Amino acid sequence: MAVKMNCLLYLSFSILIAISFVLLLTHYKRSKNKSKRKLPPGHMGLPWIGETVDFCKAQRKNKLYEEFIKTRIQKHGQTFKTRLMGCPTVVVNGADANKFFLSNEFKLVVSSWPSSSVQLMGEHSIMEKQGGAHRCLRGIIATSLNSAGLEGLVPKICKTIEIHLENYWSGGDKIISFYSLTKVLTFTIVLECFFGIEVKSEMFETFERVLEGVFAVPVNFPGSKFSRAKSARKEIENMLVDIIRTKRKEIEENEKEKEGEEGTLLSRLIAALIRGEISEVEVVDNVVLLVFAAHDTTSFAISMTFKMLAHHPDCYSTLLKEHNEIMSSKRREETLTFEDMKKLTYTWQVTRESMRIFPPIFGSFRKAIKDIEYDGYTIPKGWKVLWTSYGTHYSGEYFEDPLNFNPSRFEETIQPYSYVAFGGGPRVCAGYQLAKLNILIFVHYVVTKYDWSLVCPDEPIIIDPLPFPSQGMPIRISPK
Repeated sequence: MAVKMNCLLYLSFSILIAISFVLLLTHYKRSKNKSKRKLPPGHMGLPWIGETVDFCKAQRKNKLYEEFIKTRIQKHGQTFKTRLMGCPTVVVNGADANKFFLSNEFKLVVSSWPSSSVQLMGEHSIMEKQGGAHRCLRGIIATSLNSAGLEGLVPKICKTIEIHLENYWSGGDKIISFYSLTKVLTFTIVLECFFGIEVKSEMFETFERVLEGVFAVPVNFPGSKFSRAKSARKEIENMLVDIIRTKRKEIEENEKEKEGEEGTLLSRLIAALIRGEISEVEVVDNVVLLVFAAHDTTSFAISMTFKMLAHHPDCYSTLLKEHNEIMSSKRREETLTFEDMKKLTYTWQVTRESMRIFPPIFGSFRKAIKDIEYDGYTIPKGWKVLWTSYGTHYSGEYFEDPLNFNPSRFEETIQPYSYVAFGGGPRVCAGYQLAKLNILIFVHYVVTKYDWSLVCPDEPIIIDPLPFPSQGMPIRISPK
């Protein structure tokens, strides 16, 4: 019996030694492989802070490409490492980089937003969803922006713009703040036309208070930007919960609306809520996110389109001819149609070129969910990856004479992932078609009804937290 026990102990000890040896060998191989990893070149800067100060200074002046990205590309190449906001980060540039990282969302990388953005936009919004949950929400949004949905949006947007112009632009010759008023307009369009929510007094100002804290330090200290933004977010949440519950009751009493057949995105979201596909908090968070995503960037794109038209009168003449041709085919009180939008090809070229030079979003961060081999380097799991629109928009490799305004370049096919004003891959902007309608219709009304000119032609663009004309882009207008 004793001999048997000794044999068992010896066997157990031998197995333990073998396992320990295998573990040590595995650890050695991993350490050896890790030591062989070739990280991208670059400078990590100070501990934790890294190069954040230089990055933020350049970004605020709207010189992120010239003063931060370009200088490092020249020194290190298209792929380089840095440290931003406490995180080791690899900045990638070029169409191949955009395609690789944007198309591999959920596989190699996931969207990575600052904590303040997540808390204010919503932990249950589409920007934080992955896999099936992301596809579900995106499908609901896409249904509201199919051909039938877009066709139904055109007359609504036209009516909203007519009311806006009557309220803010009428009264003869005067100077108005173009960008500021356009923000009010796009805010109204997304809430009333897209969601079917009536805009009430102070709603715009409340949403703006939330935006101020989106990239602020997430410290909820009384009086701080983030604290004010959190309070405003709570006001919006309370308001939306009341609207959602009232609308849910209406839909539950109307069999037709249960399937979201009314057409507004809010009805479709609530129909999904009733079916148990999403929760009430998901409805709230996605309304908040989409209001910001759809109105702020669109108003900047509109403003830059008019800025470029003012600086290029030959382009403006060509664009105006396109709109006058549509006007000449209509009766006096006849409104625009979805078919008319398809005819505004040059107007859309002007808009795309304006967004190429002045992208509403400079890029975005991703987080590596596994070690990634790219461009001959290893990007370790957990590191951030930053792709930027500047990496292609301002490159002569993709756009000849890239700093020159030339809408006709979009007459030709553009290399995939070189023009990324709306992102790309699974997270490509869901509201792309809504933004396009907003811009085309608004341009039509302004150029056919008003003469206008910039008051400050050289007004600088700054970023805080998104780009905007520093003086609100004042313009002088007079009715035609």
